[in-house]
Amino acid sequence: MRNKAFLLCFLLSLSLFSQQILPENERARVIDEILADRFNNLLPQLMDETDIDMWILISREYNEDPVLRTMLPATWLNARRRTILVFYRNKAKNTIDKLAVARYNVGDNIVSVWDKEKEPEQWKRLMQLIEERNPKKIGLNYSKDHNIADGLDKTDYEEFMQNLPKKYHKKVVSAEQLAVGWIETRTAREMIIYNQLVDITHDIIAEAFSEKVITPGITTTTEVEWWMRQKVTDLGLETWFHPTVDVQRTSDKIFGHLYSFSNRPDDMVIVPGDLLHCDFGITYLRLNTDCQELAYVLKPEEKEAPEFLRDALKEGNKVQDFLTKNMIAGRTGNEILAKALQEGKAAGLRPAIYTHPLGSYGHSAGTTIGMWDAQDGVMKADGESYPLHPNTVYAIELNTAVTIPEWKRDIRIMLEEAGFFGEAGFRYVNGRQTELLLIPRVKEHLGE
Repeated sequence: MRNKAFLLCFLLSLSLFSQQILPENERARVIDEILADRFNNLLPQLMDETDIDMWILISREYNEDPVLRTMLPATWLNARRRTILVFYRNKAKNTIDKLAVARYNVGDNIVSVWDKEKEPEQWKRLMQLIEERNPKKIGLNYSKDHNIADGLDKTDYEEFMQNLPKKYHKKVVSAEQLAVGWIETRTAREMIIYNQLVDITHDIIAEAFSEKVITPGITTTTEVEWWMRQKVTDLGLETWFHPTVDVQRTSDKIFGHLYSFSNRPDDMVIVPGDLLHCDFGITYLRLNTDCQELAYVLKPEEKEAPEFLRDALKEGNKVQDFLTKNMIAGRTGNEILAKALQEGKAAGLRPAIYTHPLGSYGHSAGTTIGMWDAQDGVMKADGESYPLHPNTVYAIELNTAVTIPEWKRDIRIMLEEAGFFGEAGFRYVNGRQTELLLIPRVKEHLGE
């Protein structure tokens, strides 16, 4: 009877997920609709803000510019041959040309303007388009400070410049601000979808950190990691990094900061009294999540986590608050980091903050607020000077060290949640963890 009940709960959980997750053909429709909105409404705005009236992206198959990858239609999994995209913005006429110097239309949004029978040379056709429009600035994707905006390879850059008439050479500029803006900015419809995406992520973590998956004394951390990975595959989703699950417990030695990020032991058997932590994210509809949550494994006599662990989680939430209240438009990541750490330490906390942009990529482009090994601020090459912009999403990732006298050691409360910074300020995309997940879940029973 118990096995049948477990099977029913399992099937119901699958049914819940299948209602949330679209089949492939519907995903393609949504992706292409979002792309059309971004091309027609967001891109002109970004080109005006960065004062670039022609943006040229060049990629070859299997060596795609990371920005160009986000512009391909749902049915294109890679660029084809050499794909050249040209966006030309005429602000006076309020128009934007979306052109492909390629043998095919790039979906419904970008029209092919190269007839190889009329003009056999691809580079020559590109130069004709430039001559016809005579742009003020030609933006190319090269950048020292933003890796995602540095997608133009050496060969294509050299061939482009060799073919470009000399009179246009002085008009060539880095498109890094435009590229980062395209990658980091989320539209209103994307944010509706993002809430669902993070909700799915939370649901998977909640199931992983439950008696459905974990049998104390038997299940290992590695088994939970692979369960999460398999769950993602079974739901028809993808993950952009392998999940991790780790344990903190009273018998462990006090550990250093590096333990939180590497060299965690594998195959630790999970037992009552453990504080579990996971790092987990999924990819769906070309958006990514990144989430860290905590669970406590109840001892037989317990119905809730010890008060000292519940209080420790509250300290982690306080660090989150110090960070998010300092997320103000125009501030750089280093400015936000310094203010948040200063205020957290003044409140008696021992925080570390390493929050990163989240969206089209897991470790995306935009404002970087600390790194785990750079708590004095990140270097310019890591985005130090890039200010916070509205309509952007971040993995609010951090920890605080807490002394636990009952365990005679320090623990780290490691948290990560998706947060949106908009015109009205900051909000969590789908809430945040303020209570420990319990394994097993506490059930009320009738009678004695």
